[in-house]
Amino acid sequence: MASWVGMRATATPSQVDAVARAIRNTPIIDHHAHPLLKPEALSKKPLLAITTGATGNAIDSATTSLPHLRAVRQLASVLGCGYTWESVVAAIEEKRLDCLEDWTADCLFGIETILVDDGLDTEDDAHAYSWHDDYTRSKCKRIVRIETIAADIIRRIGSACEKSAQTDDVFDDAFDEWVQEFDAQIVSALEDPDVVGFKSVICYRTGLDITNEFNEMQETPAREDFKQLIANYALLNFERLQTKSLNDLVVHRTAQLIQDSPARQKKPIQFHTGLGDNDLALSKSSPSFLQDFIRLYPTVPIVLLHAGYPFTREMGYLATVYENVYADIGEVFPFVSQDGQERVLRQILELCPWSKILWSTDGHLFPERYLLAVIQMREMFEAVLCGYVRNGHIGWRAAVDLVRDVLFKNANKLYHLELDFSEVEEESALAQGGYQGDAELLRAFLKDQPAPDFVRICWVDFTASHRMRMVPFRKFTSLLNEGNSTDIGITAAVFSLLQNDTMIPGASPTGEYRLHPDFSSLKRGPIEGHISLHGEFRQKSGARVPTCPRSVLQRAVEYGAENHLSFLIGFEIEFVLLERVEQKTNNTSRYSALTTDGHAWSVSRSLANPKVATLLRDMVAALADMGIYVEQLHAESATGQFELILPPYAPVEAADTLLHTRDVMSALAAAAGFKMTLHPKPIPHACGTASHMHLSLLSPNGGSDKPDVYHPFYAGILKHLRAVLAFAYTNPASYERVSDGVWAGGRWVAWGTQNRETPLRRIEGSHWEIKCLDGLANPYLAVAAVLFAGVRGVVDREVLVWGDCEIDPAKMTANDRKELNVNQMLPGSVEEGLSELEKDVELCEMMGPELVEGYVALKECELELLGKMGDEERRQWLMERY
Repeated sequence: MASWVGMRATATPSQVDAVARAIRNTPIIDHHAHPLLKPEALSKKPLLAITTGATGNAIDSATTSLPHLRAVRQLASVLGCGYTWESVVAAIEEKRLDCLEDWTADCLFGIETILVDDGLDTEDDAHAYSWHDDYTRSKCKRIVRIETIAADIIRRIGSACEKSAQTDDVFDDAFDEWVQEFDAQIVSALEDPDVVGFKSVICYRTGLDITNEFNEMQETPAREDFKQLIANYALLNFERLQTKSLNDLVVHRTAQLIQDSPARQKKPIQFHTGLGDNDLALSKSSPSFLQDFIRLYPTVPIVLLHAGYPFTREMGYLATVYENVYADIGEVFPFVSQDGQERVLRQILELCPWSKILWSTDGHLFPERYLLAVIQMREMFEAVLCGYVRNGHIGWRAAVDLVRDVLFKNANKLYHLELDFSEVEEESALAQGGYQGDAELLRAFLKDQPAPDFVRICWVDFTASHRMRMVPFRKFTSLLNEGNSTDIGITAAVFSLLQNDTMIPGASPTGEYRLHPDFSSLKRGPIEGHISLHGEFRQKSGARVPTCPRSVLQRAVEYGAENHLSFLIGFEIEFVLLERVEQKTNNTSRYSALTTDGHAWSVSRSLANPKVATLLRDMVAALADMGIYVEQLHAESATGQFELILPPYAPVEAADTLLHTRDVMSALAAAAGFKMTLHPKPIPHACGTASHMHLSLLSPNGGSDKPDVYHPFYAGILKHLRAVLAFAYTNPASYERVSDGVWAGGRWVAWGTQNRETPLRRIEGSHWEIKCLDGLANPYLAVAAVLFAGVRGVVDREVLVWGDCEIDPAKMTANDRKELNVNQMLPGSVEEGLSELEKDVELCEMMGPELVEGYVALKECELELLGKMGDEERRQWLMERY
């Protein structure tokens, strides 16, 4: 008989989808937030504050934090702008100028109502709580900040006492007046239907270690401290209440009045706990300090705000064991990194009943804070809760209930809002911002298309061999829908293999990496019935593998973003079509040049062969069907040589697209009876074949038209170019192509405006062409090396000491080259390029020492393998593989 011990029910894909839909469509009662700024006050506050509690000069460092970088990516996706902070700021400014009201509505989409703590900002700068009604489905309500009330009364009394006799009786009367007026305002708020709760920031003032109880004995020091405060009111330049006895009194008076109120439904009091700015009493910010206070007022609902971060478990514990305590998990969205948010959600659910959990944006000043909080909450809820459902930790119906309770029903009940629950029927396209799970991305990709037979997960190794694993589509979708990993186990020796699958000395056959598919790279093809995506290698823990080329390029892009730069990259694919030759005895040649009628650069007769013309047409059409729109196609100089120009993309997408395009072209060429090769010199006495890269900077400072932005970038590339060549010219065949005077970029470290005899050709503004690159290079590594070198130039403020070469540097006199600082030649061999790489400490550090060490070791073994072949054998061998 089968054993059922330890087995869990597996959720179906539709059940998991139901949870995801609930996360996306449940309306949000934002039970703790602050007013938005009036348009005229927007410039008074730094927009950087949307992801950090830092203030003053400390806020500038926020640009190097994980929450900030994540927010930049998300906002850039929503706004459709460059992936830099400055681009995001510019796009937001444009939204404000275009229609601030529409932008605000987009940012607050999905929020049912906001419970606004309006005691932080002045009326001159911030909107009234009721103003926010225009952006929510239900009217907004007030949360009264009790310390603000107490301080306002002190200002009035203090000013009056300055003008009266300074006697003990006057001070005693002033204290009594303060307490009585404070009580009166709290009672008034308890009776006001627009006030749904109270808020204390005693955590900021004197800490959460509140005096256990407040009776006449404790009132005596408070009265004395009040006398001192009023007596020295003018000298103190009073702004807010900072005295422990008085702050404790304010909190106790509020709790007592709530407890004694005749209403059956008590209004809650919120406490700021944990996360805050540098004004916080950090050592006394743990919610655990409130335990005695909680016990003292068992009928007063108490809400612990901001996940108590980093004391989340303490907060969850208190909410679990005390009936009157509730746990809020706001503000960590978007102040904490993605991993941190996931930990917060998991930690609060470890122990705390979800009927005691609330969620808020803690939105403040800028609508973008609300937008990011909602996007990130939904992202994390889906990641954690759908995972729980898939793994059988919670049923799907219970998960739906959890979402609705945390986002709406708990707050609706606790604050006595009496709102009707109805889902948001249609998610805002803006708020979605493209943040879909892998399963959703795949479904959207395949919409209205027949299901494929296979899914290819691709990677490129150190030899630039494009490798892949195929998974039957049914198996792949089964793994995905059941919540299982779609990662593929690949030997850790993957970057120690030569083209013939020989493992280099010193490598080990033990160990395994996980090839993690990136669903954003999905493309149809390269052949019918297949879809493809590119993957990144990860450790079992999920950490990046330092030798993974695609991950290295990702790091280079992030390095640029950290320094306010993003990039567009477009590739030219030069290729040669060859005839396949029937092999005979004593003839090792498999390929020969096409028979043509005077093939030459850009001549129309290059398409006289109908089979060639049809093939090129099919290539462009097939790529267009995949969403890759070729910009130009023309004949190059060598027989059967053509160039296909791709549109510009962000760096990783550009490399992915280049590799996929080559696969498509190669498959179509083979189907037509041809061989397509990227060999840099397939026809010994004809022009060579490259893979030129066009690069433009996107910078908030005007990278496209300001030399002070792009000159240091290209100076950095030129400074490191000799080492970069180790990743750009990677094979002895690469150096067969490189000569002076043949439009191949030449052999000198130089640049020139529209000069095709320099390795860097300036086209216009920051748009330059990198000519020293061919099809035998791993594009991820080559692009990463170029970007690292360029960004390092910006960081170090490199000066472009190289002059603009107007002619071929090889034809200049020695004095002319000296005047332009053209005094170095590019490496003349793979060995020299690898040596230059090892000597370039900065580039090695940026690319990663482990990667450089492994790459050099493999290339040295590859050279040994190729060195054993004769010239023709090596040429044919490479054409078979590239």
